Amino acid sequence: MSVPAKRLYALCGSLRTRSTNRALLEAIRRLAPHGVEVEISSLIGLLPIFNPDLEGDLTPEPVLAIAREIATADGLIVSAPEYAHGIPGGLKNALDWLVSRFEIPGKPVMLVHASHRGDFALETLIEVLKTIGTDLRPETFLRVPLLGKSEDEIAAILGAPQTEDAIRAALVRFADVIPVHPVSR
Repeated sequence: MSVPAKRLYALCGSLRTRSTNRALLEAIRRLAPHGVEVEISSLIGLLPIFNPDLEGDLTPEPVLAIAREIATADGLIVSAPEYAHGIPGGLKNALDWLVSRFEIPGKPVMLVHASHRGDFALETLIEVLKTIGTDLRPETFLRVPLLGKSEDEIAAILGAPQTEDAIRAALVRFADVIPVHPVSR
């Protein structure tokens, strides 16, 4: 019997088209080793502003959609820039929608960061992820400084052998700490 691939669902805190965090997640998806699949969420920008009155039977469809994706993922990858020393509003909004749901507690999480700075946001993000009960895996943290680089420079950095090796190694470390269990998909 073959082992199914581990499915990782990536949340990008930046909705910007040419986001360095998105570029890093695209490289991660491209470089995923055999047995690991990475899907990058396109749902964060579709979520309405969190309103506890809309939980339960009134939960909006985009929230249910992202919750389903997270439920079927073996692990999450989260990448976010720092906006005014904090987490981008769209990502925080998504996490707020998930805080009282069953899909995210215990889910293994790998943080990746596309900047040489942004530690305020990282600290806040770590606190939020701990508060909502994720299984944050600090040993898999990956930082690739791309902030302030041109598109050509970003492509060169992400295509450099040492960067590709670091990305693959981080993904292997993360896949290794994800428990093996059957997930119905």
